[in-house]
Amino acid sequence: MDDFNPSIDEVNKLSQQIRAQVLQMTHRAKSGHVGSSFSIADLLAVLYAKILRVRPDEPEWPDRDRFLLSKGHGAAALYATLADRGFFPGDWLNEFYADGTLLAGHVTHHGVPGVEVSTGSLGHGLPLGCGMALAAKRDGRPVRVFVVMSDGECDEGSNWESALFAPHHRLDNLTAIIDYNKIQSFGSVEEVLNLHPLAEKWRAFGWAVSEIDGHNFGQIVAALKNVPTQPNRPTCVIAHTVKGKGVSFMEGQLLWHYRSPDANELQAALRELETHR
Repeated sequence: MDDFNPSIDEVNKLSQQIRAQVLQMTHRAKSGHVGSSFSIADLLAVLYAKILRVRPDEPEWPDRDRFLLSKGHGAAALYATLADRGFFPGDWLNEFYADGTLLAGHVTHHGVPGVEVSTGSLGHGLPLGCGMALAAKRDGRPVRVFVVMSDGECDEGSNWESALFAPHHRLDNLTAIIDYNKIQSFGSVEEVLNLHPLAEKWRAFGWAVSEIDGHNFGQIVAALKNVPTQPNRPTCVIAHTVKGKGVSFMEGQLLWHYRSPDANELQAALRELETHR
């Protein structure tokens, strides 16, 4: 990793900056997934500030850790994070979701430093992560692979094929982080396709599993700084989060799965975020 090693207070400021940028980006674009971006903002802030071995000025460094946002609809949060860390200029964010620009509405890697693969077709990130982790093992490289998935994405069978594959090949350089905000596109996860007991399922497949508060910076750091938590086993971190976390009128609301703020909502949300800095 580069020399960037902020305090927890600075990580909190980074996460609030990510949220503020997401609001402005989606407002300008009149499109985007605010709630899904907010639920992972704290996870991204910790990953890029405290965990990932990356070099923003050398994004193709061969021994970098690989990060995949499998829930590609949270693209705005990832783009904001990468811009804040210096992978590309911040003014690129002004063209988010506009026709013909680099920053598409779902995560796109073409021409975007720091983005490993294009995502958004759910259920693809973990299989890709398995391949990257296996290749790193066979090449003898110290590469770790981190994949952030959504809870609704766990409906996809390709994830469970990967969940079988990773322990079989002893991919202890692979970490899956599940954004368990309990709301997916058409309703609550419990109503659409109940995942309970989620942790027990992953343990039964052979993963080392922990459950954390996905908005508690101390818990996030503790869960991720020493992976693998068990030798020869991939790690699954189930992060209990809140859809729309950080803005009271967005929190836990299905409405904000796919909606952009109007001018009044934008100003109200920015004022509220400012109080959390």
